Order: sequence, then C-alpha cells, then structure tokens
Amino acid sequence: MDDVEQLIEQLQSIAQTGKHYSKDVFDRERYEQLEVVAKKLTTKLTKDVTPEKLNIFFDADTGYVTPKVDIRAATFKDDKILLVREKSSGQWSIPGGWGDIGYSAADIAVKETFEEAGIKVKPLKMIAIKDMQKNHYPKKNLNYVYKLFFECEPEENDIHGGVETSDVKYFSLDEALNLDLSLARNMPDDFQRAFECHHSQQWTTYFD
Repeated sequence: MDDVEQLIEQLQSIAQTGKHYSKDVFDRERYEQLEVVAKKLTTKLTKDVTPEKLNIFFDADTGYVTPKVDIRAATFKDDKILLVREKSSGQWSIPGGWGDIGYSAADIAVKETFEEAGIKVKPLKMIAIKDMQKNHYPKKNLNYVYKLFFECEPEENDIHGGVETSDVKYFSLDEALNLDLSLARNMPDDFQRAFECHHSQQWTTYFD
C-alpha cells in the first residue's frame, strides 16, 4: 500500500506542477484530468478521506510541489530526553511541529519546545534528516514529509505543559521506549539515534 500511496502522491505532484507551469490550454486540461484521476485513486485506497480533505491536500499549494518539513527537538538533561504528552492522544513524543515561513529549522526546534514544554533550548547538532515514507512512519495525512531531528540542550529548568500538551518529563532511553509513543511523530529508532548522537563527540548526521 505504501508504494501505491507514493505513486498517487507523484501523480498529484505532476498534475499540480503541470497546471502551474503549462501555458497551453489543452495541456492544462490534461493535467486537470490527471488530478481528477489521482483524487479518485486516493478515495479508493485511503481510509477516512473526505472530499474536503482531498481538496485541501490537492489545492492548498501551488507551483512546484515539495515535501512538508516536520522538525523535532531532542533535548537532553542528565542523560535523559525531554518528552511531551499530547492532550489529543495521550501519547508521548519529542517536541516539534511543522516548519513555518520566516523561521529557520533550528528556530522551529526552539519555538516548538518552548510552546510544548515551557523551556528555552539551544540546538547543538543535527541528528537526522529522514524521509517519512521510506522509514514507514504511520501516516496521519496525505502529505509527503521530511523529518528533521535536532539535539538540543536546555537553557532553563522549569518544564511545564502547553496548550497542546498535558505533561512534560525527562526519560531514560529504556523508559522512553516503554511509553505509549506517538509513532507518527517519532519511532523507536529515532530515540536510539538521538541518544547515540548525545553520547557522540563527533556525530555524523544520519540521512536516507
């Protein structure tokens, strides 16, 4: 199924890019027809997809289609990693969120940690750059996503939950791996790699 979903995403990308750049009216019609086919395939192969969600996914962006970026901040203190508990699911994750216009990736790591855990952090190292599809994360939406993981250090100690989080704590690797994790946000190997980076003096960024 993952391979089929990726093919549909590629169809959508070709259709959307073609619609944006094509100057010929007949070519635009063909790209629009291709987009209709991609929408129909998505409806048949993806569970719980409404026409509204399809239109948001297919029409929210214009021009050349690129992946979205999800940024995570792995903050360590006393050889434990900072995690937040999502109010919506009750699951635990490394603080983070989508990249925003006007912020660097490192800025987002700082901003999201402050919003979700209540503390300021300093990014130190890039742990990993991962293709969500290739690494088989459970998908919560139709977007193609790159995931960026930073190692950070805390600049203050007063951790507390935010608007979207109900709890904040530091955990050892073994403790973290035994939690109810939000797997769409972070997989067990993300935690293992984050701790390896934290213990390394000369870390080489992991990438697909």
